[in-house]
Amino acid sequence: MKKKLVVLTGAGISAESGIKTFRDSGGLWEGYDVMEVASPEGWRNNPALVLEFYNMRRKNVAEVHPNAAHFGLAELEKDYDVHVITQNIDDLHERAGSTKVLHLHGEIFRMRSEKSLSPSYEIKGDINLGDLAPDGAQLRPDIVWFGEEVPMIAKATQIAYDADIFVVVGTSMVVYPAAGLIDVVPLSSPKFIIDKSIPSVRTTRNLFTIEKPATQGVKELQEILRIK
Repeated sequence: MKKKLVVLTGAGISAESGIKTFRDSGGLWEGYDVMEVASPEGWRNNPALVLEFYNMRRKNVAEVHPNAAHFGLAELEKDYDVHVITQNIDDLHERAGSTKVLHLHGEIFRMRSEKSLSPSYEIKGDINLGDLAPDGAQLRPDIVWFGEEVPMIAKATQIAYDADIFVVVGTSMVVYPAAGLIDVVPLSSPKFIIDKSIPSVRTTRNLFTIEKPATQGVKELQEILRIK
């Protein structure tokens, strides 16, 4: 039986592929105030702006490619039962070859009715005002916005609870409930944090830090785990 390796990833892992991170841009995403384009209030106030913003992000994600960190995590499946829990809405983990990926905050290439969490539908192009779901409501990105519940957190918590090894890559550990997943990992399980600026966490037992960008840090992690 392979050991269960659980990886929580954030914006830092995709930054090296050319996807801008929220925390590195002064609270703005490409010039937009986050609450204008990533909140229920923003959607109610100006749905056209929100759709335009995510249409641009969808194009951006389609143009970039997985980097060495994404591929490195996928390669670990040779030796471990790897489960990726990502806060990212891109599909770079999947394109790199990871087979068990849970998106906490939704997916940029999915859309749903503004009135219902499910079903969701694949979308590669734009979503426009007037594009309706089968229930007659406006289609919106299948993204979890600030102030909305995180439907996948219960499943993610169970995955983290059973982790033999837990790894955090490229996240500031300030966005909850995702940041709390490390607290449910068994105390005996080693925990690794990879980031160019190590965030503070309450957990200290069996905690190891690799203060490097994701591509370099995941390579070092691979070497450490081979030794183990």
